[in-house]
Amino acid sequence: MNTKKTPKADLENKRVLFIQLGMIFTLAIVLLAFEWKTYDRILTDLGTREVVEIPEEMIEITRQDQPPPPVAPPPQTTQFKIVEDDVDIKDDFIIDVDVDQKTEIEAYVPPVSMAEEEEVAEQEIFIVVEDAPQYPGGDEARIRFLNDNIRYPQMARESGIQGTVFITFVVERDGSITDVRILRGIGGGCDEEAIRVIKAMPKWSPGKQRGRPVRVQFNMPISFRLQ
Repeated sequence: MNTKKTPKADLENKRVLFIQLGMIFTLAIVLLAFEWKTYDRILTDLGTREVVEIPEEMIEITRQDQPPPPVAPPPQTTQFKIVEDDVDIKDDFIIDVDVDQKTEIEAYVPPVSMAEEEEVAEQEIFIVVEDAPQYPGGDEARIRFLNDNIRYPQMARESGIQGTVFITFVVERDGSITDVRILRGIGGGCDEEAIRVIKAMPKWSPGKQRGRPVRVQFNMPISFRLQ
């Protein structure tokens, strides 16, 4: 008896398709097996809780021995001397029994002795005084002295240096000249020549303040001119 199959039920012509599908499925499983990753399990020990009892430290309270308070000194007694009513008591101060909180009290100023005042006056240097110091013979004699005694320095002459040297000095109480200094110089030896001439001057008539000789600072210009 011959079996009869319909063309639709015949699977022989689909064998190649089934083989390809099987190979694709097998290859996918192999690739998945190679890509599959596994991780090592790490066991974490959280430990156990233990209650540790810490003994409380007792601090010993110490008491400091304080020294006894100082003994107050015995009260001082003031002894008053009783004098008769007819005895004169000379005091350098005045006691005002009517003083209240609104009364202005002047500050005490210790007296200055005459010797100290004279010493301070001797050391002070005046710039302006009632009677200015004078060269013996007046200004004309002073100019004549400068012209006769100044020697033009050779260095300044050769260098053509000329100008005015401003010099200052102190006329002492006895008329002598001290503390000679240059205020503004011109160089070339002119400054040193001006100092030399001033120191060579004779004694002046000292300046006076309130009729007493005092130390006075004096400024003087000295001109150097080439002819």
